[in-house]
Amino acid sequence: MSKKQKKMLVRIIASAVIWGAGLVISHIFPAEERFSLWGIIHLVIFAAAYLAIGWDILWKAVRNIAHGQVFDENFLMAIASIGAMVIGEYSEGVAVIIFYQVGELFQSIAVGKSRRSIAEMIDINPEYANVERLGEVSEVSPEEVAAGEIIVIRPGERIPLDGTVISGSSELNTAALTGESALRAVSEGDEVISGCINTNGLLRVEVSRPYSDSTVARILELVENSSENKAKTENFITKFARIYTPIVVFSALALAVIPGLIGAALSGWTDYSGWSEWIYRALTFLVVSCPCALVISVPLSYFGGIGGASRHGIMIKGANYLEQLAKAQTFVFDKTGTLTKGSFAVTEIVPTNMTKENLLSVCAAAESYSTHPIAQSILAEAKKRSLDTAAENAQEIAGFGVKAYVKGRAVLAGNHRLMERENISVLEVSSPGTVVHCAVSGKYAGYIVISDEMKTNTPTAVAALKKLCGARTVMLTGDRKTAAEVISKSAGIDEFRAELLPDGKVAQVETLYNEKPPKTTLVFVGDGMNDAPALARADVGIAMGAMGSDAAIEAADIVLMNDNIESLPLAVRIARKTHSIVMQNIILAIGVKVLIMILTAFGIGNMWLAVFGDVGVAVIAILNAMRAMSIKK
Repeated sequence: MSKKQKKMLVRIIASAVIWGAGLVISHIFPAEERFSLWGIIHLVIFAAAYLAIGWDILWKAVRNIAHGQVFDENFLMAIASIGAMVIGEYSEGVAVIIFYQVGELFQSIAVGKSRRSIAEMIDINPEYANVERLGEVSEVSPEEVAAGEIIVIRPGERIPLDGTVISGSSELNTAALTGESALRAVSEGDEVISGCINTNGLLRVEVSRPYSDSTVARILELVENSSENKAKTENFITKFARIYTPIVVFSALALAVIPGLIGAALSGWTDYSGWSEWIYRALTFLVVSCPCALVISVPLSYFGGIGGASRHGIMIKGANYLEQLAKAQTFVFDKTGTLTKGSFAVTEIVPTNMTKENLLSVCAAAESYSTHPIAQSILAEAKKRSLDTAAENAQEIAGFGVKAYVKGRAVLAGNHRLMERENISVLEVSSPGTVVHCAVSGKYAGYIVISDEMKTNTPTAVAALKKLCGARTVMLTGDRKTAAEVISKSAGIDEFRAELLPDGKVAQVETLYNEKPPKTTLVFVGDGMNDAPALARADVGIAMGAMGSDAAIEAADIVLMNDNIESLPLAVRIARKTHSIVMQNIILAIGVKVLIMILTAFGIGNMWLAVFGDVGVAVIAILNAMRAMSIKK
């Protein structure tokens, strides 16, 4: 509990004690007249109790009115409580403010607890970095370390920056990022990301990017900015409260004035005794009308859903994406790195008029400047065999392959479309896997087959999606039809589109978007740089966080930090549960308030019932909202 919350608790207790004393004194020494000695003593005691707990409410109401913000909860509570005191209902006037402040304190504690829980989940911000400079290791701020410098991570320390291990081996605790408790072994040559904890070995790491571009900085920025992207329901509630509050204020005013006028008129303007009863009803009407339960519980529900998701390594950039995901029914997947491991290996080399080593050597040389996983797998195989991979004037041809000069000869390496474009005939390939055709000096030189293994949990994740929301699943890939068909059937995907260029993926997403059922949304899941346009076009773009490219993560609305495809159905469950909680709170708050307002207007309800309708409903709604944080796998 913060200092501010402790002070409020002390004020509540002090006010409650004075209020209780006032009730006892007024019972033992009743006052027949309000302005008799005991009547004045009662007023002084209850006024002291009121000011002890309500002075800040009055101040906020006055300050907000001065700034043009009249119709808020402070105004409603100030008018209702002061009005009750004016008509002689001292104990109820104080009770309204006491219970209102109890509710506010509870809300503050609940919101603070949810924020602390989320902060603990993403407690990944490194405080320092041990950087090697001029043969000495010094402790500096991570922001001061440049790409290319060497940092030292000791056992128990948090990795401050992304980089590559150049010496040492250890196991990393990645739970803060991925939600997974299993340790990840790393050694020389492995990439490490900031935010993980080094558990047992000394590591020397070459920094690959500055802190501002690091994984930890991007995640912290993502979570901090998530509250800026409000869901449609949140925006509706905000607008609703702005319209609703003035309406109930004027309704209460009408309830206080019109029946009293009618009664006085019927008595020939001689009897005004019934007016105080209508004023009391109007004040009660104001207390129950306060929209606190809606205004607080709906954002808190979404905040809890985002926090609960981050506990499982699912980073959601805003409540609007959580709301959209709850309505998802069409799921479109990239293949490589999303449904498959993205760890390619050369499985077949078929040369024409040259040896296998020569074909692998020239193809690897041409691919040496490409960062694509397929290119890297060919290069790794060539290095394993100690083959020459020198090339010059290399250029990547998006969606087709690469072109380079190897020992003065023009080499083309890529898919069959590249060969067709250059009018080069290719061999028919029946082997499953990705095929890289190669041509040297305009003549076909053969092909290399690279295979990618499907993630073991992909079929489980796809099946879970279908069971959860009757999902239509589609796979998009630039790979050959035969390879795509094998993966699609094994994964349980409904449909696939193969041999697509990057712009072809966007076109397919556009087509599927137009085909989706009304009031549902389309989700695209990908990891590569060429997936960024499709991620941006979908209602909800989901990127793989560990293997995903920077462009994909930037374009995505949700990031799966653990690269676990099974986190996708979990994210959908979290979204659907959060949306359900939001709807429950809206129905509860509006339903109870409308019922009590009607009862009050007809004289059946009283101030105590109004307090429950305001504070009680708010507390119940907040407790319900906090359930969004406790979603298990």
